[in-house]
Amino acid sequence: MGAPQPPARKNASGAALDETAKRIIEQLQQDGRRSYAAIGKAVGLSEAAVRQRVQRLLESGAVQVVGVTDPMMLGFSRQAMIGVRCNGDLNRVADELSAVAGVEYVVITAGSFDLLVEVVVADDEQLLEVLADIRAVPSVTGTESFVYLKLRKQTYAWGTR
Repeated sequence: MGAPQPPARKNASGAALDETAKRIIEQLQQDGRRSYAAIGKAVGLSEAAVRQRVQRLLESGAVQVVGVTDPMMLGFSRQAMIGVRCNGDLNRVADELSAVAGVEYVVITAGSFDLLVEVVVADDEQLLEVLADIRAVPSVTGTESFVYLKLRKQTYAWGTR
């Protein structure tokens, strides 16, 4: 019998993640292709137990396992973060912007922008089209673009708490 586990803490979605789930997540953040057997060895569970737990993490939305790419190598030579100012219902505007082709990331923020929108597109012409689509959304009152010149760091391994 090991040391007592602290109570499971709820994440932003309301789902409780116990310490074992967090350790599984950390293993997947290090290598999303790591086998269930290797994860089980690292966290002290059987392969079948890890498979079940990972499936629950995927179904709950706590985890996504995806291939992270370099947009430049795939022909997307322009990336930008766009600060968006708007009025009205921020959730509605965020949902509308999420549907725009080329928009990969949308967050509601506090500060000088109401929303931040990350876009990944083939070229400046496509960036102009996306900007026009963003500006055409009712309630959008202004935008400011921050064009990426060079990607220096991109990680998704911030661990768990």
